[in-house]
Amino acid sequence: MMYEISKFLTNYDCYFTPYYGDSFLLKKLHNYGFLDFTVMGKPFQQKVIEFVSEKNLKLDFEGRQHNYDLIVTCSDLVVQKNIKGKKTILVQEGMTDPETILYYLVRLLKLPRYLASTAATGLSDSYDAFCIASYGYKEHFMRKGVSNDKLVISGIPNFDNVKQFLKNDFSHKNYVLAATSDARETFKLENRKKFILNALKIADGRKLIFKLHPNENHNRAIKEINKYAPGALVFSYGNTNHLIANCDVLVTKYSSVVYIGLALGKEVYSDFDLNELKQMMPIQNSGKSALNISHVCRIIIEGRPFNAEQLSMEFTGRSAEEITNAGKYYDVPEGQYFGAVTNA
Repeated sequence: MMYEISKFLTNYDCYFTPYYGDSFLLKKLHNYGFLDFTVMGKPFQQKVIEFVSEKNLKLDFEGRQHNYDLIVTCSDLVVQKNIKGKKTILVQEGMTDPETILYYLVRLLKLPRYLASTAATGLSDSYDAFCIASYGYKEHFMRKGVSNDKLVISGIPNFDNVKQFLKNDFSHKNYVLAATSDARETFKLENRKKFILNALKIADGRKLIFKLHPNENHNRAIKEINKYAPGALVFSYGNTNHLIANCDVLVTKYSSVVYIGLALGKEVYSDFDLNELKQMMPIQNSGKSALNISHVCRIIIEGRPFNAEQLSMEFTGRSAEEITNAGKYYDVPEGQYFGAVTNA
């Protein structure tokens, strides 16, 4: 997502870094591999380094080389010491996690936000603007206490042009797709047997495909699927969006991919309330979100007057009243559609 935004900032020197923690505790946990299941872990950092090299981008690991004029980040769960006080734009990465008891403890006891995972996204207030996916998410973040004056409804790259996924070379079609999660790897409870059997029930004799989460234990997951759903196809890697585009039914738990299914009109099952998800659907603007966010970057870095509501209207073509009444069903100028939705 940062790369897509940088394409529209070619007159600036853009540098990239893997996400990192800079506290004594986080560094120790990182060195011993205890953060490898997170974006701060070594496997994810290596993927970023490889991506930066592949795209011939400028790498500045942990932002050590320069004193930057603007920081653009997808997470404020950790606000690193070397970016504090700098002009910063936060970009919504995707769906936020459910608000568990740990989320409320983090807020009540002022514990580190990363303990609540992405449920605590936006709570640092250590940014000048927060670029978000939709009107529904504006209401969502405002309910958590994020300032209305910082929330810009720009759309977010990766979720703003789902129709592009309909053109793909995935050979299977008309199946039930079960997208697994990394809940167990991130210390959340999950009854995987129940999930598999539920997907099998929904399939009801139709072709069933499982797409594994890239961050989960694939060997364990494959054994479980072979045991409880013998005959189902399992894909450990591949473009999940293409698999969703070709399916008839999508089964998930807590995953941002549910938005791809909803926007493409699929029958969707999720542990989230799907009516709420429909209200928070990322706007579809044919891939213009990165351009929108780059416009916010220019305003902030150049010190021009910043009006989040005005920018939201500009990016979405909606009135101030409609933006204020966030969370209601809407159509964006490019058009947005929904298929049948069913609560699991």
